[in-house]
Amino acid sequence: MAEKKDYLDPELYTNRELSWILFNKRVLSEARDKQIPLFERLKFLSITASNLDEFFMVRVASLKDMVNAKYTKKDIAGLTAAQQLEQLNVVTHELVAQQYSTYNRSLLPLLKASGLTVVEQHENLSEEQAAYVDAYFEDNVYPVLTPMAVDSSRPFPLIRNKSLNIGALLSKRKQKGELEFATVQVPSVLSRIVPIPAGENAGKAIILLEEVIERNISRLFLNYDVVCSYPFRIMRNADLTIDEDEAEDLLKEIEKQLKKRQWGQAIRLEVEAGVDKRLLRIIKEELSIEEEDIYRIDGPLDLTFLMKMYGMEGFEHLKAEKYVPQPIPEFMEEGSIFEKLRKGDILLHHPFQTFEPVVRFIREAAKDPDVLAIKQTLYRVSGNSPIIAALAQAAENGKQVSVLVELKARFDEENNIVWAKKLEKAGCHVIYGLVGLKTHSKITLVVRREEDGIRRYVHLGTGNYNDATAKLYTDIGMMTCSEAIGEDATAVFNMLSGYSEPLSWNKLSLAPLWLKDKFLYLIARETKHAKAGEQGRIVAKMNSLCDPDMIAALYEASAAGVRIELIVRGICCLRVGIPGISDTISVRSIVGTFLEHSRIFYFENGGNSEVYCSSADWMPRNLERRVEIMFPVEDPKLKEKVLHILEVQLRDTVKAHLLQPEGSYEKVDRRGKETFNSQEAFCIEAVQAAMAQADPHDGRVFIPEVHMEMEEEA
Repeated sequence: MAEKKDYLDPELYTNRELSWILFNKRVLSEARDKQIPLFERLKFLSITASNLDEFFMVRVASLKDMVNAKYTKKDIAGLTAAQQLEQLNVVTHELVAQQYSTYNRSLLPLLKASGLTVVEQHENLSEEQAAYVDAYFEDNVYPVLTPMAVDSSRPFPLIRNKSLNIGALLSKRKQKGELEFATVQVPSVLSRIVPIPAGENAGKAIILLEEVIERNISRLFLNYDVVCSYPFRIMRNADLTIDEDEAEDLLKEIEKQLKKRQWGQAIRLEVEAGVDKRLLRIIKEELSIEEEDIYRIDGPLDLTFLMKMYGMEGFEHLKAEKYVPQPIPEFMEEGSIFEKLRKGDILLHHPFQTFEPVVRFIREAAKDPDVLAIKQTLYRVSGNSPIIAALAQAAENGKQVSVLVELKARFDEENNIVWAKKLEKAGCHVIYGLVGLKTHSKITLVVRREEDGIRRYVHLGTGNYNDATAKLYTDIGMMTCSEAIGEDATAVFNMLSGYSEPLSWNKLSLAPLWLKDKFLYLIARETKHAKAGEQGRIVAKMNSLCDPDMIAALYEASAAGVRIELIVRGICCLRVGIPGISDTISVRSIVGTFLEHSRIFYFENGGNSEVYCSSADWMPRNLERRVEIMFPVEDPKLKEKVLHILEVQLRDTVKAHLLQPEGSYEKVDRRGKETFNSQEAFCIEAVQAAMAQADPHDGRVFIPEVHMEMEEEA
């Protein structure tokens, strides 16, 4: 036991939050990469901004709650919540400075050179532009605004979370009295990007809505002189606190808590650099903001507007062509999905291959007179989900439809409440998750009556049933009518809807009760092989790695000589290159056009290798506080495909960043190596496979010029 304890020494771990900042820096490095088309770089910069917003609303907010509650327990890296906040304060300010340096020094000049001028300050407008802006304000903006003055009869207004506002100091005309504070919210119902005449310059010109309002702010306060006005934006604690044991109706409780999210404690204030000190003092005092939580911004607040700028027409030459997900060869011929699955399991690799067969699976089941029941877990779905529509239709057609809708999926709560009500109205049996646990597993079960009896068809996946993100996130899905998996799937849904736990499982492993032990057993088995003189090898791909028990087990395996190759997109609390502890471990993070989301695990097992896919990362929340599923890939052809995915990612020299012993990440040193982009390779392979299926007699190899669309980080 003493040896195990050594592997849990805080010196061997990186703090989770600091590791996340490093991940967002890797995303920022894509915005700084001159090899990437200019408008794609704008998108990456926008993603870093929305990522940081969520990080503050949830992770920083949680740490502040701990400090306020005088919670002093240390994390795996030996830091208290207060120490973490202290360190985060330094690195987040550095990150924001890097964001704006990228915007101001690199992207803005390139945009201007490419024919798009961003007028940063309304004072710089030409006479023609100024006249246009003033008319635009009068006709479109003025009627929407609600100026809010603050005085003895009017208290400081509630400033909504993430809203952009303009604060102003006013003085009454012809009176020398105290300055008064007023604020106006920049309306989110209007486009923040306002096209204006380009003037003599060729190309296009834009100005931001807050500059239009600032220019005309005196129109809102006619009996006052506007002494100064500056934009500001606040971030509030958006972490919902729900006591599920006390909540009689989880649906109503979450609806109630969602309203509170707009008014949670202010935890971050962004102001324009050079803001008037008197104005800042009022905002700071009214919102109870500490000095270290103030971010003085050299540029426009809230860079997520760059995602909207990307949509501007006329700049297609500065964007990458959109990659179209390819058909899956097994589904290209006519015929029933059920018929195809009886011939064998089918693997799906999104977004390189289309998500359409998953939607078709539900649609076909909804219409098929022989289908008796459809059961599905839903974590996040798209705004106009075809899957929801198919499930509703199935219920209307008299099928037994059971859907577990996870109401606690962060920032999708409102969306999921809408869908849950719609499904209930259609006659589906809707389950709202389990008390104390999030249901994060991705599983669909279709029960069908056939000539030889009841047969169960199952879809298992690493990603959500979301047709929109399936074009942006890399995920693995498997469709099967395996009897063993079908039995397990029935047991999963019985467990979710009732209280029955099966005595044993055939193929599936579930969190929070069994999955972690399974992973620890598989790692220990590799350790045992290595100690016996055999070659031990683990390749594991996931989004995040921060579970101390898993990391300690990996350290023990590495110390025994197991070769461990980790592909971890985001947070990684493990450290590499520690003598005698992690010499044989490498960690790579791939940040590219698509968001790496699949979880794949390979264990060599003395030559009798095993491959698994899962909805779970190696994080305490996934392994101990969520319902997650891991499934084996056993069909030799499918297993080969999954191994190929891992091998291709381990070859990446373009989008891969390697974790260094001192904790930083560096791009792969390409000297003497091929230039190899794994995501581009998967696109090419998917196109080739679809073409070969369409014309099997055509022996030509077709390698297209592949460009891909970027995603917004989830």
